[in-house]
Amino acid sequence: MRAWRALIVLIGLLVIWQAVVWLTGAQDWVLPGPTAVASAWIESRQLILGHAVWTATEILAGLVCGSLLGGASALSMAYFRPARRWLLPVLVISQAVPVFALAPILVLWLGYGLASKVAMATLIIYFPVTSAFYDGLRRTELGWLDLARTMNAGRWATLWHVRLPGALPALASGLRVAAAVAPIGAVVGEWVGSSAGLGYLMLHANARMQADVMFAALVTLAALAITLFFTVDALLRQALPWQPESAPAND
Repeated sequence: MRAWRALIVLIGLLVIWQAVVWLTGAQDWVLPGPTAVASAWIESRQLILGHAVWTATEILAGLVCGSLLGGASALSMAYFRPARRWLLPVLVISQAVPVFALAPILVLWLGYGLASKVAMATLIIYFPVTSAFYDGLRRTELGWLDLARTMNAGRWATLWHVRLPGALPALASGLRVAAAVAPIGAVVGEWVGSSAGLGYLMLHANARMQADVMFAALVTLAALAITLFFTVDALLRQALPWQPESAPAND
């Protein structure tokens, strides 16, 4: 049923897209139709897929780095008071300063290669993972902690056997958000300065008035982001089988 719903939504979006092209009479260099974009994708598929591999590498590397850094920060804040005092301001500042404004600085420091794009994706991913995991660690069921104390569990045993399993659903929520926003950091970095990637391809296609190629790259990026989100979601469902979802009452 989910697959059919997704197919119906996709067909509906394509119909609306084509209807907008017909009703507005937009030129191909302004708003190409779905068939023109499909033709451009087929003709330039090797070029687009080559740039897509580069962007996917940036996104996955940023997702791993941001998740590891966020998880370590959340654990440090939950269990070490001095770390909490130092890291909480950093966490707030990471969101107070727009990451888009940091992109030129990161490109200046780290160059036009992979490192600056991974750093951008890591910065965007860091906050949702850290905040979700830290909140989960702070909100462990009091009954579980009382049981651990009754059984004379030490601090680290309580962390490993009680707090971490209890915080995993919150961490999973943060990872789902991270998977959804990870492509933003990579593409913004490519727009600021790069030599490869879908963002780089979109900029050059736009400069050459190749709107069909630009839309083909955009569709590829959207497909990449959707695939990443649902892959992460499926892996988290498998990793947390004890956390069933409650169905809506009218489902």
